[in-house]
Amino acid sequence: MARYRKAKCKLCRREGDKLFLRGDKCDTEKCPFSRRAYAPGQHGQARSKPSEYAIRLREKQKIQRIYGVSERQLRNYFDRASCMAGATGENFLRLLECRLDNVVYRMGILPSRSAARQFVRHGHIRVKGRRVDIPSYQAKEGDQVSVKDSARENLNKICPKIAEKTVPSWLSFNAEKFEGKILSLPSREQIGVNVAENLIVEFYSR
Repeated sequence: MARYRKAKCKLCRREGDKLFLRGDKCDTEKCPFSRRAYAPGQHGQARSKPSEYAIRLREKQKIQRIYGVSERQLRNYFDRASCMAGATGENFLRLLECRLDNVVYRMGILPSRSAARQFVRHGHIRVKGRRVDIPSYQAKEGDQVSVKDSARENLNKICPKIAEKTVPSWLSFNAEKFEGKILSLPSREQIGVNVAENLIVEFYSR
């Protein structure tokens, strides 16, 4: 994905919802979305009725920005989800949620998905004891995820409150050993991302 170099909080304001792109800052009073919950720009506060296409596009853009994937990657995930048994929307979200960078973020190892993506790329993560430096790696049920020994000291400086993070029920994480496990694949309720996946399915199925 092309690197986004502008203010990330503008993306939250554009989508009209907190996307939690800045980690712990999103939960504080310093979050720009809390003070200006309208789209950025000169006409950000102008009222207009969005079209049906615009509503579906915004949902697609929202999920793309939350997980930090390119349009091609997102389309590939949708195509894969379409070929799987079950609800396409739920399969689509599950594929995104099981990306290695997202798993590292969900375990509380890093404060944001972008930080987790960089951490994985630098080769600091082990899956079942083997080095994996591909953020889009699809983690599977039963996979053991751990942090490389030499990276643990720096990690305490980057994320000192790692032991206080709430880990989803489909994951487990031991903050003392810096390792966790994927207990099961996440259900829609466990994913907890505030998007209407049915609108994304309609967008790509048009």
